[in-house]
Amino acid sequence: MTATWIYVTAGSKDEALSIGRLLVEERLAACANVIPGTTAIYWWEGKVQEGAEAVLILKTRSDLVDAATARIRSVHSYTCPCVLALPVADGNRDFLTWIVNETRQ
Repeated sequence: MTATWIYVTAGSKDEALSIGRLLVEERLAACANVIPGTTAIYWWEGKVQEGAEAVLILKTRSDLVDAATARIRSVHSYTCPCVLALPVADGNRDFLTWIVNETRQ
């Protein structure tokens, strides 16, 4: 079983915290890190937009990505939320085992 990071952007720190807490409580992620105070510059509705966001990084198993993505989409305020799965190539074996042990089986 491989570990995966799920990178998510949210419209506020509070939204990122809420989504992160929900996924950890539901054991779709072992851990959630919220990084507030980012600025996004992006194309939307035919023009360049800019806005404040928070980054949410979830640590989970690769086989939970689909369920986690569906759950994030069900509660996210954005019409088209950024949800990206980034496979973990390697790392602290104890930490990787902890991710497996703390997520849904």
